[in-house]
Amino acid sequence: MFTLLTVVVCALLLGPGRPAGAGVLDARPDSPGTATATGTATDTAPAADVASGLDARSAERFARLALDCVHTEYPNKISHVLRGDEDVRPPRDLTPAFYGCYDWHSAVHGHWLLARLARKLPQASFAADARQALAQSLTPEHIAAEVEYLTAEGRKTFERPYGLAWLLQLAAELAEWDDPEARRWSEILAPLEAAAAQRFAVWLPKLSHAIRTGEHSQTAFAFGLALDWARRRERKEMERLLVETSRTLYLADRDCPLAYEPSGQDFLSPCLAEADLVRRLLPPPAFAAWLGRFLPGIPLSGGEGAGDDVWLEPAVVTDPTDGKLVHLDGLNLSRAWMLEGIVVGLPEGDPRRPTLQETARHHRESGLASVTGQHYEGGHWLGSFAAYLVTGRGLPLEP
Repeated sequence: MFTLLTVVVCALLLGPGRPAGAGVLDARPDSPGTATATGTATDTAPAADVASGLDARSAERFARLALDCVHTEYPNKISHVLRGDEDVRPPRDLTPAFYGCYDWHSAVHGHWLLARLARKLPQASFAADARQALAQSLTPEHIAAEVEYLTAEGRKTFERPYGLAWLLQLAAELAEWDDPEARRWSEILAPLEAAAAQRFAVWLPKLSHAIRTGEHSQTAFAFGLALDWARRRERKEMERLLVETSRTLYLADRDCPLAYEPSGQDFLSPCLAEADLVRRLLPPPAFAAWLGRFLPGIPLSGGEGAGDDVWLEPAVVTDPTDGKLVHLDGLNLSRAWMLEGIVVGLPEGDPRRPTLQETARHHRESGLASVTGQHYEGGHWLGSFAAYLVTGRGLPLEP
């Protein structure tokens, strides 16, 4: 339930919101540029030449995947600590806003997908259904119950960091949507947004090592999502903490063992996610130098190995009905957006850009082809990854 503590946390962590951005009918990259207040990059590299792929047909397909699952309770895999018999309850009672799509984090980013695509394509055939689904989930009562669940004893690590980072992305999406309903949903979500931010604020100073897995516990990808949220929402203290922690954990890294990737059930690349995070921290010349130490094997345009299409091949899923093996379809999608992010972080004319762009293209094509919805093992989450990629959510705004 809401308490005085909840109100105080909201005030401290959320602060004054930035004005909502215009709901533009396009798919141009629109991640925040780098900030100056925290000693990070002061210049943004030229935006990537990314073919958006956000046509009405693709958007409809992605949206329907989310609409088919955000209120589908079963099958369900809950990450739930039982404190007693009273905690044995169905997902719709435990987390009444985000109980569908098989697990909590997929439900959260499924709602993000609906907000993202309805904001980008407000006249699309799915937009009304997307709004209805958001309205059904994002009620004061549902969010109060979510806050109560998240902040209860024994749930300190619940959905940390992956699901919490996606929750912050949903909050940012709603706050930037210039729409009366979206503004109301943003206000309703604010206490849960504050609780998620507080989890990061308490955890980051204690985190002594990066978490370098290819799945949900990875820190690099979650930090990138959270940092974009902090900059979009003008949460300066959270931005400072995320930048400081990221610099401490990652800037000294070198020779990332990309040859060891992927593991058999990765949906995130540890090496590429780290590079995609660090390009958010450094100006292009400094990032270019850091990348040379971190991934020295990227072929140069016109040099040995360039253009041979074997630097980083898309992963192949051998069984799309296996919920773990199908992670590799998501890996292809996330590699594509991470590679595109690395490109925009480099100075224009950097000789590695052509290789990175071509590798991103191969992963983009392979990843998008897998988003069919034929099997629920991938259908409940791959649409969100596809939407994040084709709308350029993680990329800087064009100058």
